[in-house]
Amino acid sequence: MVHPDDALLHGRWRQALLRTLPAAVEPLRDLVPGGRPPMFIDVFDDSLTGGLDTVRATHPETVRTELERVYAGHPMPAPRWIRDLHRGDADAWRVVRRAQHAAFEAVLAPVWSLVQDLHHAEFTRHALTMAEHGLGATLAELVPGSRLHDDVWEFAGAVDEDIALHGRGLLLLPTFHWSAHPLVSNLPERPVAVTYPAGPGLPLALAGPGGTEDALAAVIGRTRLDLLHLLAAGHTTGDLARRLRVSNATVSAHTAALRAAGLITTTRTGRSVRHERTALGALLVGRHTG
Repeated sequence: MVHPDDALLHGRWRQALLRTLPAAVEPLRDLVPGGRPPMFIDVFDDSLTGGLDTVRATHPETVRTELERVYAGHPMPAPRWIRDLHRGDADAWRVVRRAQHAAFEAVLAPVWSLVQDLHHAEFTRHALTMAEHGLGATLAELVPGSRLHDDVWEFAGAVDEDIALHGRGLLLLPTFHWSAHPLVSNLPERPVAVTYPAGPGLPLALAGPGGTEDALAAVIGRTRLDLLHLLAAGHTTGDLARRLRVSNATVSAHTAALRAAGLITTTRTGRSVRHERTALGALLVGRHTG
């Protein structure tokens, strides 16, 4: 099930991206023949090189099992290079590495600084929840509808499966490209990784190829976008209301939403409050103007 806003948030980005992907990325399509990727292509590391090295180090039996799984029941036979990968051919592995590297350069490299800012905001938000309300509340906020019960974290996923950590650890990865259920990677001798749709905040779609100020306004609203522009310098609620020609109550509602998304901060001085744009808010606006 995909979030109702998925087409709005990600549709423009996906369409533009498909028109600009380099040919080197095409082998990844062979690795995902029916929309089910083999788990060994997931990159989990602090650096691209380290992540790709980890992919290459996947146990051969895991590679064979996963390729057989994704091609099971598929009407078309696997391409020759996939069959070579199945038997561990070094040239086939080089194809995988080139494709993943090209995909990173096309999809993430142009917006990597924004990704880092969004991840920092996500970490900060959940760290505060953890400090104030504990692990159960943090996990429930992280994946709505989930619950922690007797040291078991339960949530809806693509498959019905019980996973025991056995000391491997749990890696939580926010993503701003995906809006459906969490994705779980459970590979031998690695931490169990849960990739979950992140929020609140704005999707990376807005910063990708073809992103424009109109696309940003379509998601957050024209008034909120105008507020972000005005907050290049700090303003009180009354100042913003006069400049935008709206009521104080309207400004308060919009600033509350922007503050929850980590795009502005609000401080009280006496009877008035002052709003200022955060670094994330400035970065977001800066990528869609000028």
